[in-house]
Amino acid sequence: MFAVEDALRHALPDRRGFMRLTGCTLTGFAEVWMNVEPAEASATFYGGRIGDDFVDQMEAGLPRLRLLEAAYGGQRACRLLDAELGMVNEVLSKSSYTSGVARRLHALAAELGRVAGFACFDAGLHSAAQRYWVAAVHAAHAAGDRVQGANILKSMSLQCHDFGCFGEALRMAQCAREGVGQVTPRTAAMLALREARARAAMGEAGECERLIAAADKLIGLGFSEDDPAFIGYFDEAEFHAQAGSCYLDLGWGRHADDHLTSALERLPRTKVRDRATYLTRRADAQRGLGNVEEAAALLAGVVSLVQQAPSRRNVDRLLTVRNRLPASAARRELDEHLNSITSPTG
Repeated sequence: MFAVEDALRHALPDRRGFMRLTGCTLTGFAEVWMNVEPAEASATFYGGRIGDDFVDQMEAGLPRLRLLEAAYGGQRACRLLDAELGMVNEVLSKSSYTSGVARRLHALAAELGRVAGFACFDAGLHSAAQRYWVAAVHAAHAAGDRVQGANILKSMSLQCHDFGCFGEALRMAQCAREGVGQVTPRTAAMLALREARARAAMGEAGECERLIAAADKLIGLGFSEDDPAFIGYFDEAEFHAQAGSCYLDLGWGRHADDHLTSALERLPRTKVRDRATYLTRRADAQRGLGNVEEAAALLAGVVSLVQQAPSRRNVDRLLTVRNRLPASAARRELDEHLNSITSPTG
């Protein structure tokens, strides 16, 4: 559990807004995950005996933690997630347990590390996010859970995409898809769309469209009782949001707007942060179609959502689209709204 201990010690104090690992070092990490078989987890005997009942209680809290992070933003959730991960690491380090309980504890650490990493990613703490994710992949490997490992690599691919490291984003997404093994249709669709995003960013329109079509067919097969718990977020709204984001990267504004509109129509009102993200992307699509006033109005609607669910990523995206708008009365009106989230006291 050295990787988890390193993340707990260094992740949150590390305030750097950039990734520590890039290039071959980053993609090599993913390729090692893809090819190495997990070793048998062994128990340590420094503390009390831990059984399945304890792990049941810890796992029962995961839906609440995922909800808090998604609904209220990573900035508010990262400390809580770090504390939960610290508790699991303490148990792993100082307690005794069966090999079966060990696998469950490592899987729990992997999921907590994944969510903690995304919380930091959302808050703009990119080095911390990467530390959590690297630790989470190690924990997923110790648990023998390749689906969880693939899901974490998927998040790391998105971080690379945001940084413009499109080659690394593609390789991380490929390692996730190729190394995961047999999965449910919905899981396969999720992983296909992550690769599609990387393909779109690299301008590979044909391969991107092939992956979107494959994902559409897979998600049409519906939910499965074997779906992993973390995939509950991946519904039709998320499919359309990811497809729209691909088309936005390709510069196909009308396709992007159609999919993003469908995503927003299907998105539950409780997903405030996601609504802010997809409204911002739709505003960019409208801008590309020449509808400047509509784009500015959509961005103005994002401001109150960001106030409800603070997100450094959403603020940065909002400002990026705002800067693409031509000077106009609509942009000046938008700037008045933006003052509430960009001023020192906002």
